[in-house]
Amino acid sequence: MLKVLMLKRSLDAKRAELADLERKDESFQTREAELETAINEVEPGNAQQEAAVNAEIEAFEADKSAHDTAKESLRGDIASLEAELEELERNAPKPPAAEETKSKTIEKRGVATMPTINIRSLPMSQRAFDALPMERRDAMLSSSEVTDFLGQLRAMKGQSRSITGAELTIPIVFLELISENMYRYSKLLNRVRVRNVTGEARQTIAGTVPEAVWTEMCGAINELSFSFHQITVDGYKVAGFVPVCNALLEDNDINLASWIVEMLSEAIGLAMDKAILYGKGSASKMPLGIVTRLAQQSKPGDYPANAPAWEDLHTSNVIKITDAAATGAAFWAALMEATGATYTRYNRGNLFWAMNSKTYSKLKSKLITFTATGDIVANLFGTLPVVNGDIDILEFIPDGDIIGGYGDLYLLSQRSGMTIDSSTEVQFLQDNTVFRAKQRADGQPIIPKAFVAINIENKAVTTAMDFAADTANDAQLTALSVEGVTLSPAFAADQYTYTGGTAAKNAGKIEATSSQPDAQIAIAVNGENLRNGGTGKFTASASNTVTATVTQGNAVRVYTVTFTGAAGD
Repeated sequence: MLKVLMLKRSLDAKRAELADLERKDESFQTREAELETAINEVEPGNAQQEAAVNAEIEAFEADKSAHDTAKESLRGDIASLEAELEELERNAPKPPAAEETKSKTIEKRGVATMPTINIRSLPMSQRAFDALPMERRDAMLSSSEVTDFLGQLRAMKGQSRSITGAELTIPIVFLELISENMYRYSKLLNRVRVRNVTGEARQTIAGTVPEAVWTEMCGAINELSFSFHQITVDGYKVAGFVPVCNALLEDNDINLASWIVEMLSEAIGLAMDKAILYGKGSASKMPLGIVTRLAQQSKPGDYPANAPAWEDLHTSNVIKITDAAATGAAFWAALMEATGATYTRYNRGNLFWAMNSKTYSKLKSKLITFTATGDIVANLFGTLPVVNGDIDILEFIPDGDIIGGYGDLYLLSQRSGMTIDSSTEVQFLQDNTVFRAKQRADGQPIIPKAFVAINIENKAVTTAMDFAADTANDAQLTALSVEGVTLSPAFAADQYTYTGGTAAKNAGKIEATSSQPDAQIAIAVNGENLRNGGTGKFTASASNTVTATVTQGNAVRVYTVTFTGAAGD
């Protein structure tokens, strides 16, 4: 079906061209707003200013007309190509009976699941939903579950955040496709042990296998001692939002469904990789990353009682190669020695090594040699030589750092179900509807010693990574003051309790500043409400309490100041 492939290629090119044009819509809106300002600034009777503004208006309208015409032309071309492609796929010859049987939809517990197509092997230029056979796509889109979902998704376009107040659950047939498609966007989901669970889960880990005992042929058998441990994984939410042009929501079901699958797969998949390596753990409501665990210098207070014994690995498994200028055998010998820290008696499966493209290029530079014919070669093709193990390029990893080990000894739990909700308020002027995808997951290294973090530039390994700030739930203050009262300790955003000694007077301005401008702040003096920035009255020669309650999203923080009122009235 070469013609089908060519049509799909043309269709992708047209869609990309249309997307580029749609991104320019915002610039036209900016120009229009600027022209409105210019019109209002024209001095009455000033012919020169009026002529200049009229010229700009004519130029704007000409450009806008050409822009809109180009978009409509592309939409027409896309619709024509889609119709032609659909007709070709519908009339395509049926495969032989044996192949037909192999590609039939598998029925499991009454739920239609994906056909046996290897989504993970698809090229990144092809969308997962488009790769499904036409009959499979038609079957998915005709099901009542998907029809209702797409209808409700489109209906979200006209709703404001305050009205929506609800989430849509992704249909099961989409979840299966998304789950597979995530592996194309996430490098590390293919490496670690992934388990789909519900609620809080426990993973049982067998201890090292004891050595059997040699004895006389007829002697008594020695009892072998096996030990079992457990680690606990919870459910933390990974979420993000993507603005979508409203024109896409008005498009056909195939395009909308394809976008949903790709958007959710990429957003969640990329977030998983960063958390697997640098996640900050339960205190930050995310998985515990490999590097974060290796860098721990003391046993956490919430370490599970039944887990394997905690080990301090911050020197043995966080390593820097001191001779950064070394090349050839000297460098690779040092790297091999460093990677040897991953050895444990639990080792199974394959090694992986994650690094950014700059570090990968540096490794290649240390392998450059001349062949007998004078050609320059660097034999590094996605696998570490000598050390062994596949290489994964992740650009968020700092220069010179290499993180890896036995991926199957990291447990990543995924909760069943994924939801999506929307808002039109965030990008109303851009005519976009913002969609937010959410999934729950948790994870941690089962055997931390099976991993290592190495720096090849004689620098300390980066052990802490910044994640996108959770501003939607940031209920902290940046400043708090009570007039006439000196806070002890000095104010800090993460310090919530203060004392103030004796006040200089029995009335004073109380003011709190939140880190997020839309957070709500409630001030109270001895239980009596007071507006933020207002003057509170204190009880003389008695204990007084001032509270500042900050609410942002689902987070609530209470800052408390206690002090003694001044003597007298």
